[in-house]
Amino acid sequence: MALEPGRRSASPPDSSGRDSPSPRQWRNQLGTEDAPPKDKHYRKYASGIERALALFDTALQEWADYISFLNRLLKALQARPSSISTIPAKATVAKRLSQCLNPSLPSGVHQKTLEVYSYVFHVIGKDGLSRDLPLYLPGLASVLSFASLNVRAPFLDLLERYFLDLHPRSLRPAMKSVILALLPGLEEETSEDFDRTLRLVERFKAAIRPPGSQDITEAHSSGDDFFWQCFFLASITGHSRRTGALAYLSRSLPRLGQALHPESSTASSNTATPAQLSQMVTSPEPGLLIRCFAAGLADDQLLIQRGYLDLLVTHLPLHSEVLQKNSKAGDLELLVKAAIGVTVRRDMSLNRRLWSWLLGPEPPASAEHDGGLDSPTPSSTHTHGFFSSRTNYFEEFGLQPLIRALLSMVESDTDGNPAERARSYRISLSLMDRWEIGGLVVPELFLPIVDSVRRFKDDKSASKADFTEVLRSASVFFDGVESDLIYGEILALMALAIGPGDLSAPERRDKLDLVKFILTHFNVREEEMITVHAPLAVLSILCMMEEAKLNDTPGVPPAPLDAYLSEAALNTAASFLELVPERTFSAEIPTKPAPAIESRILAAALNVELLKKIRIFYTADQGNLEAASPPFGPQNLAQLLLQKASDLNCSSLSRRESGAEMAAKSRILVLLFSKLPETISFDPSKLLAALHDCLESDEPIPFITYSSMLLLSSHMYSTNKMTALEFSKVVVPLVRHAWLYLSASEPKYHVEAVRSLWLLQSALTPSNRDIEAAICSLMLETDTAGTFAQRPAGPGRRFCVLWTHTLQDNPSALERRGSKATNGDTKASTRIAGMDHYEVMLTRPLFLMLDALADEKTQLFMTVKTWLNTLIGLDKLFAVFVTKFSELVFIRRRQNIQPSSSHCTGGDDLSLALYYVRSLSNVLRWAPEAGWAVLAKKLVRSESYRPPLSEITGKDADLPLQEFFLHVCLQCLAHIEVPGEERSEAGATQLHRAALTLLHQILLNPFAEQLANLRLETILIEKLQQSLSGPDPYVQVLLLDVVYASLKLRELVPAEPPASPTHEKRMAHPEVPRSSRASLTERHMVTPPLPPALLKCILAGLSSKSSRLVLDSWVGFLSESLPLYADSIFQVLIPLVETLCRQIGSTFSNLQRLFRSAEMTPSQGAVGPETTLISLLNGLEQVLANGHDRLLAEEARAQVVKSPDQPQGFFGNMVSGVFSSDAPQTRSATANDRLTVLLAFQDAVRMCFTIWSWGQGTDAVGQDAISGASLNYTSLRMRNRARRLLEHLFAAETLECLETVIGIWRGALDSANVSKAAEVFNLLPALDGSRPKHTIPALFNAIYSRTNPGALDPSRRSTLTIELQDTDLVIFLVDYTRSLEDDTMDEIWQDCTTFLKDILANPFPHRQTLPSLLDFAAILGEKVDNTNFGEQRKMRRELADLFLRLLTAIFTARPASFETLPASNLAEKRQIEAPLQSTAVRLPAERADDIVGILATIVPNLPKILVENDRILTAATAISTNVIGPALRSKAFPDTVSKTMLVLLQELSRLPNNQKSWKKDVSDAFHDPRFFGASLPLVHAGWLPLLKQWTVADKERMPELLSRLTPPTTAGIVFGVGATSARLEADRKTQLTLRRMAALILACAADAFVAELPAVADKSTELLAATATSSPSSTTRAEVFMLLRALVLRTSAVHLAPLWPVVNAELHAAIASVVAPDHSAASDTYGNASVMQACKLLDVLVCLAPDEFQLHEWLFVTDTIDAVYRPQFGGGGGGGYQPVALVDEVCEELGAVGLAFGAVEGAPTVQATAAGSSSGHRRPLLGTPGGISDEVGMERKDELVAKVLRPFFGQLSIYAFESTYAMAPVDWEGCVAGLVKDVFDERSIVKGL
Repeated sequence: MALEPGRRSASPPDSSGRDSPSPRQWRNQLGTEDAPPKDKHYRKYASGIERALALFDTALQEWADYISFLNRLLKALQARPSSISTIPAKATVAKRLSQCLNPSLPSGVHQKTLEVYSYVFHVIGKDGLSRDLPLYLPGLASVLSFASLNVRAPFLDLLERYFLDLHPRSLRPAMKSVILALLPGLEEETSEDFDRTLRLVERFKAAIRPPGSQDITEAHSSGDDFFWQCFFLASITGHSRRTGALAYLSRSLPRLGQALHPESSTASSNTATPAQLSQMVTSPEPGLLIRCFAAGLADDQLLIQRGYLDLLVTHLPLHSEVLQKNSKAGDLELLVKAAIGVTVRRDMSLNRRLWSWLLGPEPPASAEHDGGLDSPTPSSTHTHGFFSSRTNYFEEFGLQPLIRALLSMVESDTDGNPAERARSYRISLSLMDRWEIGGLVVPELFLPIVDSVRRFKDDKSASKADFTEVLRSASVFFDGVESDLIYGEILALMALAIGPGDLSAPERRDKLDLVKFILTHFNVREEEMITVHAPLAVLSILCMMEEAKLNDTPGVPPAPLDAYLSEAALNTAASFLELVPERTFSAEIPTKPAPAIESRILAAALNVELLKKIRIFYTADQGNLEAASPPFGPQNLAQLLLQKASDLNCSSLSRRESGAEMAAKSRILVLLFSKLPETISFDPSKLLAALHDCLESDEPIPFITYSSMLLLSSHMYSTNKMTALEFSKVVVPLVRHAWLYLSASEPKYHVEAVRSLWLLQSALTPSNRDIEAAICSLMLETDTAGTFAQRPAGPGRRFCVLWTHTLQDNPSALERRGSKATNGDTKASTRIAGMDHYEVMLTRPLFLMLDALADEKTQLFMTVKTWLNTLIGLDKLFAVFVTKFSELVFIRRRQNIQPSSSHCTGGDDLSLALYYVRSLSNVLRWAPEAGWAVLAKKLVRSESYRPPLSEITGKDADLPLQEFFLHVCLQCLAHIEVPGEERSEAGATQLHRAALTLLHQILLNPFAEQLANLRLETILIEKLQQSLSGPDPYVQVLLLDVVYASLKLRELVPAEPPASPTHEKRMAHPEVPRSSRASLTERHMVTPPLPPALLKCILAGLSSKSSRLVLDSWVGFLSESLPLYADSIFQVLIPLVETLCRQIGSTFSNLQRLFRSAEMTPSQGAVGPETTLISLLNGLEQVLANGHDRLLAEEARAQVVKSPDQPQGFFGNMVSGVFSSDAPQTRSATANDRLTVLLAFQDAVRMCFTIWSWGQGTDAVGQDAISGASLNYTSLRMRNRARRLLEHLFAAETLECLETVIGIWRGALDSANVSKAAEVFNLLPALDGSRPKHTIPALFNAIYSRTNPGALDPSRRSTLTIELQDTDLVIFLVDYTRSLEDDTMDEIWQDCTTFLKDILANPFPHRQTLPSLLDFAAILGEKVDNTNFGEQRKMRRELADLFLRLLTAIFTARPASFETLPASNLAEKRQIEAPLQSTAVRLPAERADDIVGILATIVPNLPKILVENDRILTAATAISTNVIGPALRSKAFPDTVSKTMLVLLQELSRLPNNQKSWKKDVSDAFHDPRFFGASLPLVHAGWLPLLKQWTVADKERMPELLSRLTPPTTAGIVFGVGATSARLEADRKTQLTLRRMAALILACAADAFVAELPAVADKSTELLAATATSSPSSTTRAEVFMLLRALVLRTSAVHLAPLWPVVNAELHAAIASVVAPDHSAASDTYGNASVMQACKLLDVLVCLAPDEFQLHEWLFVTDTIDAVYRPQFGGGGGGGYQPVALVDEVCEELGAVGLAFGAVEGAPTVQATAAGSSSGHRRPLLGTPGGISDEVGMERKDELVAKVLRPFFGQLSIYAFESTYAMAPVDWEGCVAGLVKDVFDERSIVKGL
């Protein structure tokens, strides 16, 4: 170190020792020295020493040279005149001696060095060594850590002889360093130097005692407090020296535990000794003692942990006043946390010692055994004054700290680290090994641990795997907890959630959520839990709920139970009840029997009393079944549960509570009915009365309430809690309420209501017809008989809903799909299936429906007619007729009676037969054409009926339905009247007529009759328009028939147009029979034009609300009227499509809104929105099909003859197509018509896509969960209809429809709606018409229509009505191809390769899309590689050639334009690129333009695409040459390099055999002077990993950089511009090289450059000799400090030993220069940047605290307790003390004494306020969050001092102490990031002239 005394003014020191200038006199060389004698003897003496020192730089090659040098130096020293006691050039002498103590040198050199040291100390004497201790001690401090046996003795001799007698004030600042220097000698207790070293430590302790210290014991004095504080600090920071510290502590630390039995103390004088000893080791900061132990207990070595645990047991027991009184609660918690941390090792030797410490001293010898107390019961034989048990000891002294420690671990933020989060769980589990500890701790930790797991699950950053790991550890802990404790805590949570108290509603919800989390994720199903504790939990919750509803106790705030809380609490109770097995309530249980209580006493018991009994069981008895019996016996418990559940249900019914709450309560009661034995008495009268009252109410009830009551009633009946008569009284009101939910206009609960009715039927058994009767009465209650009969449509529509969902009701299929029973339906699987037993419930109501067909004047007639046209299960309807006919006796064939004499058996049979035949005739009259197909195909099996149908048909074989009905007709015709009855003739005649009518229908299959009409269409249309505002919409149907008939006379039969693809799958319309009116043989006639009012009328009818009920008739009328328009269809197409789409959108919005609403709101409409929607879609399809058919016919007429065939590519002849003439002028009108049709198609596609997307993606969120089944049914129906229409549209116009869909996708990207964009790719595979083999060619046509339309055949061109760019289409092509299955490549391969070939034939029009097309080709290669189809070598070679040609075309058509792009734009692009890449949505134009991004995704798959290595290398070279190279060589570099480009470069580096190109690219970039202008995020994410890979591949990187460094030289330096320019250039090159070295070190792994470390040290030493005028100059010192920082961060401390002498000297000189006068040599040598980097180096060293640096730390910062508590010298108050540490001295010099020493005597205990402590990490002070900002200009020194240096120097010492005190881990990443920021800061690099 350059610490030689001299004048006050500072001069630059020579760090290499070639010079010996006189630096400023600093206080850390105490005392002053006279000026050297001016005689010739002294000059000769000094000259000899300088000559000897000069040998160090020139002659040292081998270790023998070192001995030679030391001999010369010793001789030179011995040549001193006897009158001189100083050492000339002492700083250089000290440095050279310390360098000779390099650990890598042999022990002989070390011995010789110690000999020279000994002579130097002899010369300077005690006073000289006291003054120069900072010079000589740092070099000696590390000797013991590496010294051999023959070196240790001389070293110890040296310390004993010269250091022990030094002034205490000199030794005090260096005390921590002295202790650390001696600790290695205490590591081996068997070594021969151990005792001597131990004695030496004790002598140093005595040496620094202040005068007036009083002896406390033989070994301890009141003045030893400073020594112990230093020792604890050394133990905390000296990780590698902790073994020696442990050895010393075990021998010298006083025992700090006072006696537990003070009466046994005999001598009163001894009572003060423990207090004095405690004061000695804890003064002034007791926290250091505790942190010393905490650091030792957290050590990695098991033996050290064991030793510190032994020390805890023997020297620092838990009851000691040091821990209980003197220390803060947080400190004791810290110690306990470190102690219990040893349990994670699962080592018994550690755990045994921990138990001993926590449970206290063993009981006295009089105890019965000495293995520790096994029972908490106190023994009467224990000595008086001892605690009754070790449990009491732990409870008294350790319980609360342990709980706080564990809670802090459980609740700490672990940054999502699952292992760290689970650590506290494993520790808690280990503590349960000792019941004395676990029994007291676990109850306090149980809920926090469970809540911690829940919070970890809710943490968005935690992955599922992390949560699984945490849950596994927590489950092991949970399984170790006693079941009584678990359920006791659960009940405590429930009491907080729903009991009285002042908790807010969110807090109560949180408690309930925690209980739910426990039930969901942990094992609460052990035998004792489910048989004893779970029933008690249910009873407790029910009592709490009842009490919460009735609580009006004065002074107790009622529980704020909202609907959510009540529902959640009840669902929790139900969850517990589901765990309880039925055997729980039987009399035989293995636990102690509880006393039986009479039922009447139980019934009268208050909830408070019951809860009190349960609470006593869990608190006083601790829920232990071995110690106490349960509070209630099985029978009593069952009765109580039943009573409380019944009372809660009664109160809910009477109060009309919310449906969800009612459902939960009924679910609990149903579960109880299913689990309780039959012997449990139960009086249902109160519950039945409540049910009746609720059901008989006129007010509508929520569906969930209705469902709950139905479920409850059914289970009461099935479990014999209700008689059949009582149940029958409930059935009718239940059916009445269900009837309300079947309203057609409210489809929300249709499926659920129908299932509930069948659940009710299941309880009644299939033989019971109560429900059928109730439905019939409901259907007839609004009917009016007589002449003016009225039958409203409402009941009929409700029956339609019931019929539809009954025929789809199959509980077994639901069970197979895994559907859960809703609303607590625990026995849903036993429900009978509606589809199998529909006749039980629907037969009679069905005939009531069909009766309406006989009277066309009623509204119900139209409803039934419409229903028949859309009927699901038409065969089931006919099966009902088959059953009824089979029951008629008189139509059976009789074997013993002649047919001629057969008679009807009775009038009732006759009437029934007539009724059934007429009903069937009406059905066939109004049924759709599909009904005849059912009759013809559906077979009936004779044996399925009893008696068999063969008695009617005469055949045993299976017959079609129509044949069976024919036989029925025949049998009816075969019978005559009943004898003796007057009215029989008329009845038989009517039967015959009806049968003949039916037979006629069966034989002829007639359609509706053709109506004659007059030419009154104008008037009729007007009437039809007026009917839209009329009250009865069914008038419209009759009018529509009349209008159509009048229009039919005007019909023209056009020429047959070409078939439209939309006809292929056109849906049969309900009104198809009308089509029979149009004869195919009609003559072609010309009729006058249609009246204009017709279109207005149709549009009004489609839009009117009143036409909704008869909308199908309007649609049918529309479809039949369209052919009448003939060629004028194109004028009406747009208004028709607009109206239909508008109505579809409005209706669909209403339907969506209905299912999103949480409540069922009454609707004004009378028809269901889904029915309306399907009708409108049918109409839209008819309109579009008619228009498209007419367009095809028109185009067929306008077809022009094409030119003769020519060789065709994929798009026809590409070249000649450009010059071919367009279609003639006759084409223009057709083109306009086509445009009209296509616009209509586009509207339809958009609307259908909206419907198809319903319930998908984000739209699925926000739907009402209760109506989930109905939503699924309705949405599936709507989506299927929309999908069918889309298929027809795609089949007709693939290209235009596809462009419309792409337009939807593009619009979704603009709105950042990712889910909607993704839905497009889900839609296309769902359409039959959009298979890849159709879609891919259409995409190619769309692309060519925009880039090169002349190359396309006119019929393939797009009309360009959708605003899409070619980039949009190509990006869609890429994404679509990526979404395809690999196997589809077979069908699109030929089209794709042809397309790419055509593109490459003329790539210029496609230049904007070429990069995306390259991506497309790459995807083809990847997918083909995964298939057998891709094994054809020829095909793969073809694709590889295309790929390489595409790559070449990209670089030809779009050369990299980095040179022409302004740097500012590039920088802006680089700034915004990162966020764009991180988001999921990027617009197609951006993606298509991102060549680098596309290449980065392609390069990893090049081996799959190109297969052959030479092709891969060709592609990689091309990319490197055309993309990477221009970017790196651009004028705007490094702004031209983006994150994507670095990803591309990394991917290129991973390709096989591609080392040459990418290494050259990285090398060029790295050696570019502008490299250090790169942005920091790119450096961290891209450049550093690349540099690491580049360096690992070539070990010569660092030697090459070292060879570029030239030593400073002053030779030939002249003045002037040329000299300055040369020096600046040398500085710049050196700075860049040093920064490159630092960057390489940071990029590579730790210790990667250990082999080059000596060379790096030599070069650094050479550069540190630079001056302000040398070349390179001292400007490079800042970069040297950066390089040293990089070495400290990336090199193990053991390898850094040779650097410390140089580092110490240079740091001292740099920091000292801060107070040097301006323009002095020191000030010129150390510029502002150099000083800043020196401070940052010191900051990092203090933060990291490498072991060897701690030996020198005291030179720079006050590393002892003096940093906070100023010592008392002289007159007290600390006024005589002045700090020795350099930063403190400089701080004083700068006038910041207040900052440096803000603490005075008696300062409060240190708080760990260091920056980074709050975040849990230890960070440097400069340039970190919470620290001192380093953002300051480097031009002005005064600004640097004021803003950075003065605060830094003032705070560093106390900051270092606080960081050590906080014991936080080092933030390595933060330290590295700080250095990277400095290295890549171009501002401090010199600029050339």
